[in-house]
Amino acid sequence: MTVTIALVDDDRDFRAALAQALELAGHSVQPFVDAASALAAIDAGFPGVVVTDVRMPGMSGIDLFHQLRAIDPELPVILMTGHGDVAMAVDAIKAGAWDFLTKPFPGEALAAALQRAGTARALALENRRLRAAANAADIALVGEAPVIRRLREMIPMLAETALDLVLEGATGTGKELFARLLHRAGRRGRHRFQLLDCATVPLTIVERELFGRGGIVARADRGTLFLDHLDLAPAELHHRLAQFAEARTVATDQRDPDPVDIRIIAAIDDGAATRLPPGLYHRLAGVSLRLPTLAERTDDIPLLFAHLAAQAAERHRRPLPALSEAAHAAAARAWPGNVRELERAAERFVLGLDAPAGPSPVDAQTLTERLDAYERMLILEAISASNGEINAAITALGLPRKTFYYRVKRLGINLREARGR
Repeated sequence: MTVTIALVDDDRDFRAALAQALELAGHSVQPFVDAASALAAIDAGFPGVVVTDVRMPGMSGIDLFHQLRAIDPELPVILMTGHGDVAMAVDAIKAGAWDFLTKPFPGEALAAALQRAGTARALALENRRLRAAANAADIALVGEAPVIRRLREMIPMLAETALDLVLEGATGTGKELFARLLHRAGRRGRHRFQLLDCATVPLTIVERELFGRGGIVARADRGTLFLDHLDLAPAELHHRLAQFAEARTVATDQRDPDPVDIRIIAAIDDGAATRLPPGLYHRLAGVSLRLPTLAERTDDIPLLFAHLAAQAAERHRRPLPALSEAAHAAAARAWPGNVRELERAAERFVLGLDAPAGPSPVDAQTLTERLDAYERMLILEAISASNGEINAAITALGLPRKTFYYRVKRLGINLREARGR
């Protein structure tokens, strides 16, 4: 993994030698002669890791760390110390520094620290991107797949037309959601969105409850009538809907019908257009659109998962957990239930019931990575078993306090989130 590194050290020869070694290892290095120049160049969007000496003229490395922590608490800072500065560095670790190395240190120690810190930084920035996208998404059609962008662009135009629509798509692709979006976006949004499940309506009540005065259709006047599962309706209902689509009137009898101004949006399953009577289909398909499955836009799954998780967190009044790992694991799964199934998974994730499970990465991990993962799990379990009481967790683990905080930081454990769980 290539890591962007801000290297801060006032010793010119040491700085040059270390920068060269890091660049030869494939990293991108930005050297700084003092803390002030580094501070001026680093902001909350810095994509890498800060490696700084502790003892420098003017602003020390410890002061630099505190200043950077005020800018971005998640920015990893690795301290390089002399033997006399270890206690100071441990205090900084407790305050949030990522790690410290005592000079002279082996290159492998710095390489390992950089890999862990770089991974944590990439995840933190990805988390922010997902959160920002989720919070900014005030539309139902989340994603950047070309078909989704096209559907999104069509909404303003379609919302203001009087054309009826047929929406085709597999179960859970969001046909009703799209229909409601169209309804809200146009002038009809001030009136009712009336839903009729054509697969379950009893034929004995069709004339009275659907097409009678005051019935479902009449209540949708100037609004939208959404015919869900139209392809599963019995033939008698297909015939009656075709009559209504032509006449646009309601009445308890045919002698004195009332006209209604209504837009019809029908939803059918993928490939079900041939199961509709041609007369009904062609009356309703002023525009025919197909909503894609998640399998057809897998690149959108992480962003869509983040959006759905943000909605679930707001709905349940819970903090939004770190998203990156779960969102990308979701992209590795098949979702036969499409957005509806993904929405349930996001809700369970927010509630802490489970997380989307992708392919296990264990086989690709080194022994050190697997041990770190196991140690992280033990620490989180101890915190959970202690109901978030850190002192009790430290006692249960049998660790010195300083060692506990050092390992927490080295393993990238967020104590606030761990206590919240």
